[in-house]
Amino acid sequence: MNYRHSFHAGNFADVLKHAILARILQHLNGKPTPYRVIDTHAGAGRYDLGADDALRTHEWKDGIARLDRSPLAPEVEALLAPDRDTIAAIRAEHGAAAYPGSPWFCRHALRPFDRLIAAELHPQTHAKLAEALARDGRGKALAIDGWTALRANVPPKERRGLVLIDPPFEEKDEFETLAQQFIAAHRKWPTGIYMLWYPIKDSRAVSTLIDEVQEAGIARLLRLEIDVDRPAAAGGLSATGLLIANPPWRLAEEAQTLLPALTERLAQGQRPRYLCEAIRPDG
Repeated sequence: MNYRHSFHAGNFADVLKHAILARILQHLNGKPTPYRVIDTHAGAGRYDLGADDALRTHEWKDGIARLDRSPLAPEVEALLAPDRDTIAAIRAEHGAAAYPGSPWFCRHALRPFDRLIAAELHPQTHAKLAEALARDGRGKALAIDGWTALRANVPPKERRGLVLIDPPFEEKDEFETLAQQFIAAHRKWPTGIYMLWYPIKDSRAVSTLIDEVQEAGIARLLRLEIDVDRPAAAGGLSATGLLIANPPWRLAEEAQTLLPALTERLAQGQRPRYLCEAIRPDG
């Protein structure tokens, strides 16, 4: 599977990923000590939903456009507030068709003493990322392989923060690589928060990922998934997931409120589903 950010910006998978990312950043901001975010496969940082790539798929119409349609229940909107604030900020700065990637979410949330490392290997995409983070001393765009960036930057000197691993799944063994690289990084920095994104095309690959992580002895995991029941005839992705290690306190409770509402709003078929599973929460 090839998952290029620019073709899928603002789709249902982004809606889930960014809603949870914004919650994690809020929790990190809840303590006065500095933190660092390491975004291993950062993409361009900012996207134009009116550009050719986005218009080829129109996936944002069944993603962020549905979230824009009308407010959800008050308790859901309270949890979505950081997400919506970030999107409103980038639209105010770059126009109504602008959509933030994960580095822009991080940039918006960082305090003056927090830091972001964002890695992107593709030259043209890295140039866009560097532009998105320009003139902001808190963030650095690295033109290196994401797995190299991960190995080189954990543990961060702050000893607190988040690693976001969101690979493009261009290689057939990407799930295996994801498991190996995450496990190795966790051994070096077992107290960090890790958020792994994955597409659900092959349920066996996802199960193997979860099994390998558990067999490595990694405890305190939160597994979040939504399946919007996209019709097979439409092609494309129907389900996506996040595996979070060392989730902040109450994130699982927040997800139990967010996921049902997001799944209902983003559903494309009659049988959407969501999963919110704490694995070894007291490990």
